[in-house]
Amino acid sequence: MNETALKVKNTFGKKFKETPVLFYSPGRINLIGEHVDYNDGFVMPAAIDKGVYFAIALNNSEKINFYSIDFDESISINISEVKKSDGWKNYVLGVVNEIQKLNLPIEGFDCVFGGDIPIGGGMSSSAALEGGVSYGLNELSNFKMNRKELALLGQRAEHDFPNVKCGIMDQYANMLGKKKMVILLDCKKVTHEYVPLRLEGFQIVLINTKVHHSLASSAYNQRRNECEKGLKILQKESDIQSFRDIENPADLFVFEKIMGEAVYKRCSFVVEEIYRTKKAAKLLKEDDITGFGKLMFETHEGLKNKYEVSCKELDFLVDVAKENKNVVGARLMGGGFGGCTINIVKEKSVSSFVKEAITTYQNKFNIDAESYVMKVADGTNEIK
Repeated sequence: MNETALKVKNTFGKKFKETPVLFYSPGRINLIGEHVDYNDGFVMPAAIDKGVYFAIALNNSEKINFYSIDFDESISINISEVKKSDGWKNYVLGVVNEIQKLNLPIEGFDCVFGGDIPIGGGMSSSAALEGGVSYGLNELSNFKMNRKELALLGQRAEHDFPNVKCGIMDQYANMLGKKKMVILLDCKKVTHEYVPLRLEGFQIVLINTKVHHSLASSAYNQRRNECEKGLKILQKESDIQSFRDIENPADLFVFEKIMGEAVYKRCSFVVEEIYRTKKAAKLLKEDDITGFGKLMFETHEGLKNKYEVSCKELDFLVDVAKENKNVVGARLMGGGFGGCTINIVKEKSVSSFVKEAITTYQNKFNIDAESYVMKVADGTNEIK
């Protein structure tokens, strides 16, 4: 049992009298397929070995008690009085609310949780919170929901209480992640296949810019609206019903004038990224990590110039990676305007690459970036 899990277990013992069951709920990375989860695309996430640890026990009462070690905050509420709150509380209470909507016999319980996942680093700590609570209650109360049902429940919880209209990718990776595999997730059909990730000689490294530009949420909504506008034009002017219907990205060019510059650029990125993600799955099946890395660089260029969700800090770190012969691929990961870059680096050169990236970034922006070496892990599970 690792240090964080032990701390969660011991803290539970100090606060509550029952014997808890321990669960681990991972964060996620997305190797390729950015901003296409809400555009009928394909994404390629994986669960990681950083996440949130939970100690949960039923308490034979009508009361729900949560304690967050990381925030040193707690909440106690009667089951019948569950309502929207703020911050992390919305994510865990949102899950309880969704279970209640299904008319499942939820009982009072105690829960302590703490994590080793960086908050706000784009590794989806919110889905880890939702996944740990829903999976834990599903096991303890024998609700008999499968992993896909739990992922969809987590998504609904995030839509309702925190009011974040996320796609299904984060919760899906959290529940259905597999060691040494990435998930090729069809976001339209909500189906998946596992693709082997054989990284012999390479490692996945995240560099956290430690910046979060305020543009993020408004720009996200604007990009969604622009894509919806572009799709309506395609549906009106052709027999295209979905961005995924366009097999060749060049076929979109005939719609450039009618769409206008901004909408065309957004739609062009989406079509290219769907194409790239399908190609990336083929390359992984062939163990072509170098070819896969080139697609990551292409994705970053598209996010920077066509979808316009990058920022100078992210671009700087990707440029540092691009100039390093030991990095085969790099791009911004997540919504953009801050957060992390994801890099595939030759194993023997990880420490030198990290040192170079963090030092040059500090010299340029006077910000202490952080690095994380990631391993692909299984989805949410009980810790035996």
